[in-house]
Amino acid sequence: MRGKVLVVDDEPAIQELVRFALEREGFEVSVAQDGWAALAEAERLKPDLVVLDLMLPGLNGFEVCRALRATSDVPVLMLTARKEESDRVQGLDLGADDYVTKPFSPRELAARVKAILRRVRGPERETAAETGLVVDAERRRVLLDGQPVELTYTEFELLRVLAAHPGRVFTRDELLTRVWGADFYGDARTVDVHIRHLREKLHEDPMAPRFIETVRGVGYRFREV
Repeated sequence: MRGKVLVVDDEPAIQELVRFALEREGFEVSVAQDGWAALAEAERLKPDLVVLDLMLPGLNGFEVCRALRATSDVPVLMLTARKEESDRVQGLDLGADDYVTKPFSPRELAARVKAILRRVRGPERETAAETGLVVDAERRRVLLDGQPVELTYTEFELLRVLAAHPGRVFTRDELLTRVWGADFYGDARTVDVHIRHLREKLHEDPMAPRFIETVRGVGYRFREV
């Protein structure tokens, strides 16, 4: 089984289309028909990913996404029949990982789901035992000298990407694409801000970093042991 997916849509035809596409790829699929049911099912099921329609009875998709993000970092793929860029941007700003516009190809949707999960899961475990840091992508946790470190979703993804490639230099633009996605509307200073927060949580001295080194004029790299 590839994982559990919660599909939230009030149209039976869309539910069945998405269910068919994902079950064919080996996913376990559950369905909710409105926003309140979606939150209850997400709490019960603990899905690996949520496929979320924007236009829902009760709570709409934006409200559901906001509520999910308040308590969980579960990946969210939004479905929308709207073409307006503002809707897509709002969804991404609320923490959605990607979106698909209706009508859509079932194969494309399944491919998007698999791509998001590959990006989120990454390598199962990256360990730098000599430095005391463990980045556990499967359980989405970080241990520093045996103690848990509380990171936001974005901080975790940033650390995961860097730790998976010790010694490799990533430009700020590369990190923006890998962590925030190609459609992110922002600039390279976003990376600098999150690196600063990440260093603070890892108790790093920027002048003598244990983990994340600045490559002046280029970007960042995870220090080789």
